[in-house]
Amino acid sequence: MFFLDAYFYNIVKYDLVNTFFYQNIEQIPKFEKIILNFGYQKSSFKHLISGLLALEFVSSRKSKLTKSKYLNVFLKIKKGSPVGCKIVLKKTCDVFFYLKLITSIFPKIKYSQSAHTKQSLKSIKSISIQLKTPLIFTELENQYQFFKDIPKLDITLVTTSKSQNELFFIFKSIKFFI
Repeated sequence: MFFLDAYFYNIVKYDLVNTFFYQNIEQIPKFEKIILNFGYQKSSFKHLISGLLALEFVSSRKSKLTKSKYLNVFLKIKKGSPVGCKIVLKKTCDVFFYLKLITSIFPKIKYSQSAHTKQSLKSIKSISIQLKTPLIFTELENQYQFFKDIPKLDITLVTTSKSQNELFFIFKSIKFFI
């Protein structure tokens, strides 16, 4: 963890200052948080519990249920019913999880092509990855009988960047595949 922080604060910030013009040190973009999310079409108790446990195994933090904000007649979802689970990783937890992504998950993804990267034109602060099979994580693979029915995992990396050029520069400098 410390070497990743040292690399970001010494090398990446130096490159950002030399590449882009900043009037204040606080304007230099940095990582804010990582959001892990499971979304379900039909919310059954069994699937929600397995999703909550999967997020806790992967991140070693307690996850929360997400509830629907609106009524959706076509999907037969009531307002306030649970539709998924998510967890927000900040500070040192996001560094540990990012290190896990770089060292153990991304090498497996490159060969199996089981991830989709999304970056909308409106969003200049985040990049989202969707893992088709969350069983790439060894914690979930060891307990296959419990987690064989979990849906796609959405991973969103949020920064404080002001433009898309800064966002792509940060992710290229920390060896993140886009």
